[in-house]
Amino acid sequence: QVQLVESGGGLVQAGGSLRLSCAASRSTASNYGMGWFRQAPGKERNFVAAIRGYGETTVYAASVKGRFAISRDNAKNTVYLQMNNLKPEDTAVYYCAADPTGGTKYNYWGRGTQVTVSS
Repeated sequence: QVQLVESGGGLVQAGGSLRLSCAASRSTASNYGMGWFRQAPGKERNFVAAIRGYGETTVYAASVKGRFAISRDNAKNTVYLQMNNLKPEDTAVYYCAADPTGGTKYNYWGRGTQVTVSS
């Protein structure tokens, strides 16, 4: 079992930045695939960004590419999502997810952290 805890959410004005963190309860090392998703009120949960295991390959949703960056610190068992130039449409609950096999079949999910971007 892996517990994931997100933090770093909050209220920010449009154009501002936030960095989300996802701390894992056990070593995710470099082999876990990690992802960020978000869910706005009344909408489905959507993919935001992912970093594959066994390397540093990253993938982004088109809506955040060039503004968001996913990274990992294996020594701290933590994955980050740096969010720049935030827009009101980025407002959502952000969730972290983990796939122990290194891919994108996420077995473990955090409870989420709220991000609100004001115009």
